[in-house]
Amino acid sequence: MASTFHLQVVSLDGEMYHGQAQSVSCRTIHGDLAILAHHMNYCTAIGMGPATVVMEDGSRRMAACIGGMLSVMNGECRLMATTWEWSDEIDVERAEASKAKAEERMQHTGISERDFKMAEAKLHRALVRLGAAKLK
Repeated sequence: MASTFHLQVVSLDGEMYHGQAQSVSCRTIHGDLAILAHHMNYCTAIGMGPATVVMEDGSRRMAACIGGMLSVMNGECRLMATTWEWSDEIDVERAEASKAKAEERMQHTGISERDFKMAEAKLHRALVRLGAAKLK
């Protein structure tokens, strides 16, 4: 059996996972990262993208992970996400509606730069959710 480590995933919605894992991978502000057992102490900001947790038994769970922090300290990993949605729990219709609304907003002429950037961020979040939902 592969080596495992303690993983805790929390978001603004509460604790999403607490237990042993073989690995966790996610997008950071510097690129994609995978944490395995015996990883050195480390801390980084999380970006926006898909995440994968390989459970103790080797099964995989996919998620949409949007923002936050990841730390590894003395063999324990804590992932504190602004948003964490397991792929099998994503409301695809809602994500599709958010995507369409953001795309429509970006098409308006005379939109302020700030409003355009907000719509662009909402579009990106919707695309991350839809991408994760397809990875179930």
